[in-house]
Amino acid sequence: MAYYLPIHPDNPQPRIINQAVEIIRSGGVIVYPTESCFALGCQLGDKDALERIRRIRQVDDKHHFTLVCRDLSELAAYAKVDNRQYRYLKSAMPGPYTVILQATREVPRRVMHAKRSTIGLRVPSNAVAHALLEALGEPLLSSSLLLPGEAWPPTEGWEINERLEHEVDAVVDAGHCGAGVTTVIDLTDDDPVLIRLGAGDPSVFGLGVS
Repeated sequence: MAYYLPIHPDNPQPRIINQAVEIIRSGGVIVYPTESCFALGCQLGDKDALERIRRIRQVDDKHHFTLVCRDLSELAAYAKVDNRQYRYLKSAMPGPYTVILQATREVPRRVMHAKRSTIGLRVPSNAVAHALLEALGEPLLSSSLLLPGEAWPPTEGWEINERLEHEVDAVVDAGHCGAGVTTVIDLTDDDPVLIRLGAGDPSVFGLGVS
């Protein structure tokens, strides 16, 4: 049975944040809000929790997971970032973007793209997500909460709790959350490539939408 953890969206209570962090550190999978939609999250090195997220999402080992980081300096510890890429990241983050970059050795191989050794990374602007990351002290391994057969993520924490109460360990609910996903940009080539259009404006990366 999942813990249901209502929390203030702008001033998240430290007691609730710490409870969620303890669940993560104990091998748990949580649902938490971001500025685009609810996400599933677990500790980076936890193989069993990772497999649970795969089962919930019904995705295989080719699925691109995302490392959600506190800031750009933490992001740079897990991805190879040159000056050109850093300028793009600085203009876009924090915000509703996921960028694909070459992973460093800090990233377990099982969460990288199998052939390209890349990883998705983001820095959220959501206050609850940021508080979780600060208290955890490391990135969250995450995936948008897109349930099998559904086109859009659920937007209400109480509904998620009812549907996933036996599959996750906690639902952190800050109220109504968006139904969008992040805009995904591949920065591994010479020029940015739009992979998925979501909540973030791709013009930040010099990209238009046709």
